[in-house]
Amino acid sequence: MTHLPRIDPGLPLIDLHRHLDGSVRLETVLELADEQGIELPASDVAGLRPHVVVEGKASSLMDFIGRFRYLTAILHDLDACRRVAYENVEDAKNEGIDYIELRFSPWFMSETHELDPAGVVEAVADGIKAGERDTGVRAQMIGIMSRTYDTETCHRELDALLAHRDHLVAIDLAGDEVKFPAAQFKEHFSRARDAGLEVTVHAGEADGPESVWSAIRELGATRIGHGIHSLRDPDLVEYLADHRIGLEVNITSNIHTGIVDEYVNHPAREIFEKGLLANLNTDDPAISGIDLPYEYEQAARAAGLTAEMTRQSQLNALEMAFLSPEEKKELLKKNVHKYQLKGCFN
Repeated sequence: MTHLPRIDPGLPLIDLHRHLDGSVRLETVLELADEQGIELPASDVAGLRPHVVVEGKASSLMDFIGRFRYLTAILHDLDACRRVAYENVEDAKNEGIDYIELRFSPWFMSETHELDPAGVVEAVADGIKAGERDTGVRAQMIGIMSRTYDTETCHRELDALLAHRDHLVAIDLAGDEVKFPAAQFKEHFSRARDAGLEVTVHAGEADGPESVWSAIRELGATRIGHGIHSLRDPDLVEYLADHRIGLEVNITSNIHTGIVDEYVNHPAREIFEKGLLANLNTDDPAISGIDLPYEYEQAARAAGLTAEMTRQSQLNALEMAFLSPEEKKELLKKNVHKYQLKGCFN
């Protein structure tokens, strides 16, 4: 049976929730490890893949997170950080992505080899700008504070991010939302908002609706990373719809981390049925072994989304993007023009 494609070529393809440090090529991991004498569990892609890429489902959330250690182990200097950032944009181009927001925690990326977190931010910015120049993909940076470290470390991480504020479009809060609730980070996000940055927060992934409420009320979030447990609270669903607060949905990631047991049980379909502002993203494609077309063509189908819903995801992503209205219009215009040119040569 032939299935209709789930990506509308007349609309921009956009990924708003991708962790740069969760999107490192295995070939790059092997090459940089070899250059620096860093020990890995295998010396080729086939051997390394089972240690990094989840097949089916991780044994636990910690198993999923633990796989990052192979991706950050090779960030031995700022040039490595710059290269990984550049390759992220290249990979987005190869996936057919028109616009991407890449998020990263400078503290997490710097930790293994004790790099300067502010230097990591600058190196990532350099890599992304070079990637934009060479590929034509529009890419922006979201800085993450890793709440799991502690509030004081997050202040230091925010210092590193704000030292290069002009390269950032938003601030995010990731990590253990249960043990480190949003209220602990009110001061951090007050600083971020005062610096003119947008706010998106991981919430409603491992925790329930109250985590989403806190991200909105305490931190000023206008977008929520994941947010799939929002559906448990009808009042929250109504609020999200009325205030056009976007949900960055990551279907395959939720399966791999064990947040949702099976594709068929993922709440993405209900999220779109309720008319919430939501879009599809990859989260950590190196660990999930996916790309954005997979989420649209395979994961969305397995989760019961219709072609109309995936098209709506593309429209929603454009609305949710941290771009000015003029930039959104230009992105749409550019994509329509590209589609029309492609049609001329078919």
